[in-house]
Amino acid sequence: MELLDPELTEAVDKALVDLEHAMPFTNRTLLVIGCSTSEVEGKHIGTSGSLGIAASIFAALVKWHERTNVHFAFQCCEHLNRAIVIDRTVAQQRGYDEVTVRPIRHAGGSMATYAYDHMEDPVIVEYIQANGGLDIGDTLIGMHLKHVAVPVRSEIKEIGKAHLVMARTRPKLIGGERAVYPEKIR
Repeated sequence: MELLDPELTEAVDKALVDLEHAMPFTNRTLLVIGCSTSEVEGKHIGTSGSLGIAASIFAALVKWHERTNVHFAFQCCEHLNRAIVIDRTVAQQRGYDEVTVRPIRHAGGSMATYAYDHMEDPVIVEYIQANGGLDIGDTLIGMHLKHVAVPVRSEIKEIGKAHLVMARTRPKLIGGERAVYPEKIR
């Protein structure tokens, strides 16, 4: 078992507090997690993945799932075309097609590998439409977000030494100059 880094777990927890203020979490919320554990460690993306760092981040996410029923999907690295590790039930409920591959540290990344090894019933899918997400280390999660993505600012700017970007999504505004929108747009 990997030793957890409480500072990393706490930073992820604080970032999720800020994200939940922007988009309340429910059992219908799906967040994509893109994470370069190399960047968290202060190294170049894809050069020195760490299952220990992944374990520390995963621990915070598990607590949020247990508390709010929010679901998490984990983006693999570009060697697996940024495929997604997701719980089988969530994938089936959302109509996502399973593909055959298994992430490993050097082809998929440490975070996706750790999630795959520690989720109850993981599958891999090529594409999702998440309600929001955390991009830890500039891993480019945008392809897995619903349209329209809205940046969410946090007091937490970095997880370890990795840059943090968060986003939520909102429905598209359609119509023209005669269109009327609800007073409060999320």
